[in-house]
Amino acid sequence: MTSQDGGGPRLPQERRVVTEIPGPRSRELQERRTAAVPPGVGSVLPVYVADAGGGVVVDVDGNSLIDFGSGIAVTNVGNASPRVAARVKEQADRFTHTCFMVAPYESYVAVCENLNRITPGDHEKRSFLVNSGAEAVENAVKIARYATGRQAVVVFDHGYHGRTLLTMTLTAKSMPYKHGFGPYAPEVYRMPMAYPFRWPTGPGNCGPEAAAQAADMISKQIGAANVAAVVVEPIQGEGGFIDPAPGFLPAIAGFCRANGILLVADEVQTGFARTGDMFACEHEGIVPDIVATAKGIAGGLPLAAVTGRAEIMDRVHGGGLGGTYGGNPLACAAALAVLEEIEEGKLTERARRIGEVMLPRLRGLAGRYPAIGDVRGRGAMIAIELVRPGTKEPDAALTAEIARRCHARGLLVLTAGTYGNVLRFLPPLVIPEHLLNEGLDVLEAAFAA
Repeated sequence: MTSQDGGGPRLPQERRVVTEIPGPRSRELQERRTAAVPPGVGSVLPVYVADAGGGVVVDVDGNSLIDFGSGIAVTNVGNASPRVAARVKEQADRFTHTCFMVAPYESYVAVCENLNRITPGDHEKRSFLVNSGAEAVENAVKIARYATGRQAVVVFDHGYHGRTLLTMTLTAKSMPYKHGFGPYAPEVYRMPMAYPFRWPTGPGNCGPEAAAQAADMISKQIGAANVAAVVVEPIQGEGGFIDPAPGFLPAIAGFCRANGILLVADEVQTGFARTGDMFACEHEGIVPDIVATAKGIAGGLPLAAVTGRAEIMDRVHGGGLGGTYGGNPLACAAALAVLEEIEEGKLTERARRIGEVMLPRLRGLAGRYPAIGDVRGRGAMIAIELVRPGTKEPDAALTAEIARRCHARGLLVLTAGTYGNVLRFLPPLVIPEHLLNEGLDVLEAAFAA
């Protein structure tokens, strides 16, 4: 595997720590930020970026950090793909905005055509474009309610779907996403997730038992005939990279079909080659009625999409969908370049290779450090869950300490999980393999310390 950030690495692909992290320039900028930006807007690491590309992020002090975050699964094709940058510049030279709802343009249509082609299922589809993952999920629910004439929406424990009023309601975790922001939207119901590591009767029983429990609760507590949509992440993101037990998603999909409920796949974090398939639903052959996408779609430019069965999407009246910036021409140009990068660069295969490198080493690490209770994930969406040895009691303090030690040594890692005890790894799909292994060396050193 070599770094092909859209045609070859522009920056040296090396970890380089020349100051303490954060360094003096980053600390100066942090002081300015404190005076200008509210503290409610958090950052994983107060390191201010000057450059990035391939598998590294370079800060204003000259430190080069190995990137195991990808801007939270956004820069799948790298932070500085020449193809993406060139297409955006070319579009910016022509026009930056007209509003598709006022005067449309071809690139919006082309992005939708591609989404209709690559999302799961060979049925006729329609797509439209918005700005963020939360907006995509919210529109998916809106369309499902319109198409079915029903109101109830079912989601799952540990799920994360966004920060708007509705998507905050769909999200499971209170702090920091929901605390103090209520009241929440009505007609949202939460079901147990098939969480193999924490399922009471063990991972082998998890899939069928969780699906049966959800079906029973929906039928008894809500009434299946009242449910417009079941919204699910094929692998849960912020909730801790929970890969549902085998059989769970197919059973939920079957229940939806049998009861006229629309299945909405939230592929915001899992989409665009991240898991080793173009979309995570493909792993078990799930064909959703509606797919919400964002993050990896446009290489860092704000873009998201809703793709669904034509007969569902076409029901909404004219003017019922849209938004001023949705499908901005710069973002559309970036998205078309990203799709070319994924397909021509065989990035689904590269994601699988990242998993082949990382998972065995992480499992070896777990064998030496009992605090690692679980290693999980697919492709380049991988996590370890930390617990107090000999138990399944979450150890958020250790998780934060390991992350801090990684940051200090020049490895950018993210935390996640309902209990704050998960380290998640989302390297760019173009990361060179030597950086992947060096990042794992840094992680191992953090545990040894």
